[in-house]
Parts: sequence; structure tokens; C-alpha cells
Amino acid sequence: MSGIVGILNLDGAPVDRSLLQNLTSFLKPRGPDAQQIWMDGPVGFGHSLFKTTDESEHESQPFTLGTGTWITADARIDAQSELIEKLKIQGQHITPHPTDVELILRAYEAWGESCVEHLLGDFAFGIWDSRRQRLLCARDHMGVRPFYYSQIGSFVVFSNSLDCIRECPVVSNRLNDLAIADFLLFGHNQDSATTSFADIRRLPPAHCASWSGEGHQTRRFWTMPIDEPLFFKRKDDYCDRFKELLREAVGDRLRTPRVGVFMSGGLDSPTLAATARDLLQERFSNFELLALTAIDDIKPDEGYYAGLVAKYLEIPIHYYKWDDRPVDPNWEQTPFRTPEPCAIGWDVIPNRIYRRQAGLRSRVFFWGEGPDNALILEWRPFLLHLIQRHMYGHIPGAIGSTLIAQRKLPFWGTISNRAGQLWQGSCPVDTFPTWLNPDLELRLKLNARWRDNQRSEAKSSHPIRPEGYASLHIPLWQLLFEGMDSGTKETFFEMRHPFVDLRILRFLLAVPPLPWCRSKYLLRRSMRGALPNQVLQRKKKGLPGDRLARRLVSLGSVPFTPTANFLGYVDPKKILDVPIDNQWAFEGHMRARSLNHWLQYSQGLLHNS
Repeated sequence: MSGIVGILNLDGAPVDRSLLQNLTSFLKPRGPDAQQIWMDGPVGFGHSLFKTTDESEHESQPFTLGTGTWITADARIDAQSELIEKLKIQGQHITPHPTDVELILRAYEAWGESCVEHLLGDFAFGIWDSRRQRLLCARDHMGVRPFYYSQIGSFVVFSNSLDCIRECPVVSNRLNDLAIADFLLFGHNQDSATTSFADIRRLPPAHCASWSGEGHQTRRFWTMPIDEPLFFKRKDDYCDRFKELLREAVGDRLRTPRVGVFMSGGLDSPTLAATARDLLQERFSNFELLALTAIDDIKPDEGYYAGLVAKYLEIPIHYYKWDDRPVDPNWEQTPFRTPEPCAIGWDVIPNRIYRRQAGLRSRVFFWGEGPDNALILEWRPFLLHLIQRHMYGHIPGAIGSTLIAQRKLPFWGTISNRAGQLWQGSCPVDTFPTWLNPDLELRLKLNARWRDNQRSEAKSSHPIRPEGYASLHIPLWQLLFEGMDSGTKETFFEMRHPFVDLRILRFLLAVPPLPWCRSKYLLRRSMRGALPNQVLQRKKKGLPGDRLARRLVSLGSVPFTPTANFLGYVDPKKILDVPIDNQWAFEGHMRARSLNHWLQYSQGLLHNS
């Protein structure tokens, strides 16, 4: 969560010290523990520290090894023992209990720009190499840590805070119309390399960028591998390997004796809580692991099942009653800021209150996202793969194991779901919104963009897991991670995602879909004895959208006053005619209103006002 900022003047002009100091001070909410700057002629770094590990207690950034390289980073480096051994082979001397930034800089000293290919973890950093007069920046594989940059002529600025970059006087408020249109159409930007502002770009996940006398270059340094399916002799081998990898992933993110878990009554977050509890007991004589559970009438059973887990693990649980926080019908008149448009603008203030309360309990929280994507059941491509490879001997075992584990055929759910659709009638098909500004629609060819998106499916060339593999590369992950970033939520804790660990994701994508992906059987079998049977046997339920719609429907009827900029994107008369009893139409209606609020309260900053 620590704040980082860097400035480089490619024309050799010295960095404006007051500007660098102001940008670093702006980052203080991200890192209240210490703020420091470093400057050397045309380059300068700033850092705002948020301590979340024992090593960070003696961390100081910007950091140097005294060899002419400097770094500012928001990073947590995993698998450190393996990395340290590799660095020693390269002749690097590692101090006892090294900080994350020392390991990154040692890796740069050993491998140069290729250092990113040796790092595992969540990171966003900038390195200045005075010997080569080069700035290298990088963002982690899945994009957990945000990274933004802007180049205006010879002036380059980067940060993990979009609003920090907007504090630079030379960076304009000019909007990126295509990103705004994507927000209105889909709820999020479809381009992982751009933002809502024309002058500010994102560094996409698994990318690095460099600036030097040779110019500016951006490249992808990693792509999720496509591994061959794993066929173990014993079922328990799959569970043992999963638990081994999970302990590594959780352990690498557990470098503090005080951790919280946003825990539902499902399977994923309780699995993290159980694993963290065991590791904490092994590592610390005194520790605090707590669960935080939101309860409401949308999913009324969550609190009950989460409570069962907390009691079973003997950890404290704190309930946040979502029902008690009313939806403010006047939210559009309430001033608040977000870096980019938020699809659920009415929920920003209540959510910030919730997360501020969480931040009072712990500086580190776990979130259970990941298995829903990595364990999508794809039995058709799996069986086809076995047939094409003449691996017929695996087919009876796969189907038989599924029958034993689930008491039903692997394809029965597809048949029954299809029968249900035929019985109930087809669902209404999304249609292109009629309320977009026609000039905008024509200029950006939005109708064709909409059709292409509707036709495209999340598929890939993965032989047995095309949908699951593709689902890990969609822009929604960036929206998720950046939406949880504490600098965005104005809350003082760091969210960590053990299931998004690359070691776990690769394993989950390689396990045979039958029986392990059906109803997350891998997790259910692996956690036998570690979680209550009621939770392990609980069936997954979707969100009852009708209840949520009933709670929010009143928001769509409140009058609103469109801003001048809003008219360039939406016809306000047509948006008011949208039928709010249609869920898809209602969501589009509310995105438009959220954009109007953002244009009124968030687009402008003091230096551009």
C-alpha cells in the first residue's frame, strides 16, 4: 500500500524539488509512517511508507545499494529463500533479514532489466540506473499493485496513485472518451493500458517500461504458462499438493502476527482463514487472526456459516450489518471523489466507512478471490483432449470419480440448467443503449464495439481449460485490484490475495477438471477436518438480484442535474426514460448517473480548477 512517485526530465533539467515534495506529501494517506524524497539532477523519487511486515520496521525508501541505482517501490516479494539462493549464485551479498526493496535491487544488479522475470509477488516499482541513465518501472504479473504514468514532452512522472499524477500542473484533465464510453457500456475500461484521462496511462499487468536516451519502451515480461494436465496416482496427492502450495502462498503473505480475513460463509475465504490460523500458531506464540463478515438480507445465511467457521477455528469474528446502512437517495448531491468513474457510486461512502472500520482492526487483510475462475468446470474440452491424445484410460476414472464425489454425472448440471431455461423462457438479451450521445457513438464506432464484445467469449488456446485460463486475463481483474487498493478506498490496510499466487493458479489450471473442478471439489476434499462439515457440504448460491434491485430501484427515480461535460456522453432525456424494472437497463442507467457525479466532483483538481 505504500505510496511511490518518481519524476524524470528527459531533457536533463533538474527536478523541481517543491513539486516532488508536494507529490510525496500527497501520498501520505497511503503511507503515514514516513515520507522521504531523493533527487539527483533530472531524476527524483518519493516514498510514503506503510509498515505491514517485521522487515518494514527498519525500511527506508527511496533506497540504494550504493552502486548508482535507486529504487522506490510498493512491493512484497514472495519465495524469498529461493530468490536469495539464486542471487548468491550471481555473486550478490544479501544482508540478514533483507527488505523487499533490497531483494528487488539485488535482482536488478544481477540480471538488469530481466530482474522482473525472477521476481514473485505483488509489486510496483521504479529503478533509476545512473550508470546507464535509465529509468525502469514494472508492475507485477496479475496487476495487484497499481501503476500509472504520464509523459508530457520530456517530463515523465509515475506513481501507484492516479490522483498523485493529476497533481502535476502539466498533466491536464482532458478525458479519454473511449475509456468513458467503455465505462458506460460495460462498467469498466476494456483497455488495460489506458485510464479515464488522456494524459495518464496504466502500466498493464506483467509489463515493464523504460525511459532513456534511446526513448521509451514498454514490454510484457510474462504470460501465464499453459501446462500439461497433472495425472497423479492417488487422489490425496492432488489435495496434498494443493495444501502445500496454499501454505506457501499464505505464508509468504503472512509476515505479521496480526491479520484479518474478509470472510464469507462460502469456501474460499474460510480456507484462507484455516490455513492462516495453522501457520500463525506455528510461527508466533502470540498472534491475532480475526474474521470480518458483512451480513445483509441479500445473502442472509452468510453470517451463520461464517460464524460456524470462526467457532471451529476459535478465532474472533466481527459482523458488519449491511442492512443497517441505508442507501442514501441523495448520494448524488454528496461530494466525494474517486480516481475514475465508479459503477456503484451510491455505495462509495458506505463502503469507505466499512473499510475504515476494518483498518482499525488490522493493517493486513486476506481476500478469497481466485478459485471461482481457476476452477471453472470445463469437462468437454478435457474429455476431448483425452480422446485426441488417445488417453482413453483416464476417461472412466474421471467420470467415475465425479460420480462418487458428486453423486451425479459431470454434464448433468448443463442439461438441467438448459432444461430450466427452456421451461422458464429465455432471458432478455442485452441491447445497445439508446441514450448515448449519437456524435460520440458515431465517432468511436461504439455500436460495433458493443457487438464485438457481445459476440466474444472468454476463451483461449488452453487445451483443457480455455475459459478458466482466459478468465484470468480479463480487465475485470484490474478493476477488482485497483478497487480494493487502499489508496482508492482511503483506508489504512493492505489487501492480499493468496489464491492469485502464480504457483496456485498454475496448479489449479493443471488439475483435471473431473472431478476436481466440479463444485470446487478440490477445496472441499482438501479441507476435510480443517473446516466444519456444514460449510464443506454447503451448495454455492448466486446473488438474488431481485432483492438488490428492489433495494436500489428508488435511486433511479431521483431527479438529477446533468453537468455540461455529461451531455457529451449521454442524452439526459433518454436516460430518464430507461425502464428500471429491467436489471441490465437499470445498471446502465445508474452507471450514467455515477458518471455525472464523477464529472461534477472528481474530474477537477485544485491545480486545474
